[in-house]
Amino acid sequence: MGENKELLQAQAHIWNHTFKCINSMSLKCVVELGIPDIIHNHGQPMSLSQLVEALHIHPSKAQCLGRLMRLLLHSGFFAQTQSGFFSLTPSSRLLLSQNHKTIFDTKTLLLLFLSPLMMAPWQTMSNWLCASTQDYSTAFQMANGKSIWDYVIQEEESYGFGKLFHQTLVCDSQLIGKVVTSECGEMFEGLSSLVDVGGGAGTMAKVILEAFPHLTCIVLDLPQVVANQKPQQPIKNLNFIEGDMFEKIPPANAVLLKSILHSWNDEESIQILKNCKDAIPSRAEGGRVIIIEMVLDQKERDMESIETQLCFDVLMMTTFSGRERNEREWKTLFLAAGFSDYNIIPILGLRSLIEVYP
Repeated sequence: MGENKELLQAQAHIWNHTFKCINSMSLKCVVELGIPDIIHNHGQPMSLSQLVEALHIHPSKAQCLGRLMRLLLHSGFFAQTQSGFFSLTPSSRLLLSQNHKTIFDTKTLLLLFLSPLMMAPWQTMSNWLCASTQDYSTAFQMANGKSIWDYVIQEEESYGFGKLFHQTLVCDSQLIGKVVTSECGEMFEGLSSLVDVGGGAGTMAKVILEAFPHLTCIVLDLPQVVANQKPQQPIKNLNFIEGDMFEKIPPANAVLLKSILHSWNDEESIQILKNCKDAIPSRAEGGRVIIIEMVLDQKERDMESIETQLCFDVLMMTTFSGRERNEREWKTLFLAAGFSDYNIIPILGLRSLIEVYP
């Protein structure tokens, strides 16, 4: 009996991981249908029949919607009253549209990473691992014919992949910016200037300026990004500069790298960090680099968070030629770039805030 139980448990383990994609794709379906927005706008929990009516679903498929909602109810994206009505949870509130001003929209990330372009590499991953790196640098390139950066640049003015990519960065920066300024505001108080490297539309810089208007913030990004992301109305103390982080970073008291280094390999990351070090004053004068990234292998994390971080690492490998790093790997980069010390502050959920000193 013991051997049979072990076999059945092993089968269940395989099935669980095989079918996890159904959970994520079901969540995508619910977001595309706009169910979180419908429940929110209704102002109170909704019955299945009310959802069917609001979505104009054919009566013959009402029970299908019920089964979909049952799965996502189990996954914690919806709650249910004693009478069987559906309500939102903190997770589904983060999937509301941006027009709800008090809500930080994360559904763009869901739609981006479950889009056909981002799902295609997983179908070719085994072939990519066996292929020469000279042929295809990433599984994304093998599957889609071009690098992810080519798609972002090509479509950034459309409502396609590039648009979704930039929206995802903006929405994430709104949330992370609020947390960083409210929880770690002391790191900005002694600064007079800051460069946000790869800052796109300047979302992080704007949030920081709202909390610390005495700062001068510079957003450094590629010419085509700056041209498309500059605000129509100038914002006090916010400047956009065209440039390349691999060549030079404008001088400032501090440099911000939010979700930058995990997209690049070690050699490229060291070059970026060296340019950051050249841009800031000494530690005694307040110089620092502020990094927002994951730090793997932190013992206090729960199993679900660890799994998500490891999945992100494989995503970086297959899509960007980058990686997530543990503390030892971060330290190696910092020392190789000429920095003397660092401090990791794990306050950003799956990510940490890392201060690096010259």
